[in-house]
Amino acid sequence: METTTVRVDIPEGCNIILGQTHFIKTAEDLYEIIATTVPQAKFGIAFTEASGPCLIRTEGNDDALISACVTTLDAIGAGHVFCIYLRNAFPVNVLNPIKNCPEVCRIFCATANPLEVVVASTSRGKGILGVIDGSSPKGVEKESDKAQRKEFLRKIGYKL
Repeated sequence: METTTVRVDIPEGCNIILGQTHFIKTAEDLYEIIATTVPQAKFGIAFTEASGPCLIRTEGNDDALISACVTTLDAIGAGHVFCIYLRNAFPVNVLNPIKNCPEVCRIFCATANPLEVVVASTSRGKGILGVIDGSSPKGVEKESDKAQRKEFLRKIGYKL
């Protein structure tokens, strides 16, 4: 087995949701989830089949984000993986409905941070082992950091 990392270039102003799924109707179901949960969102979705024609299936309402999803999944090269690039919404808005989608097996990440995907390759194919999401911790928050965190959450309307 060989392990490599794939650097993911997240489009400006976007978040990525990367996960594992198992069925061809995933792309359409994820489209419906995002479109009905956050109608103003711009997004692209791609899903890699792991059998049959092994195509990258796509949906979305933004051609550039759909193309970015295809580029990301092509670089990763693993089957049964989905990628969503999301703009004008945050993963927190759609993550629970996505987790409840019957085809979704797991979520690897939901982030806007710098991202690397750890990929294993065997003679059979490739699979995602995990992700490196952002940077390592640099310390423990102080009272001033806590106050900034709370102020930020209120500023963006996520807390009263």
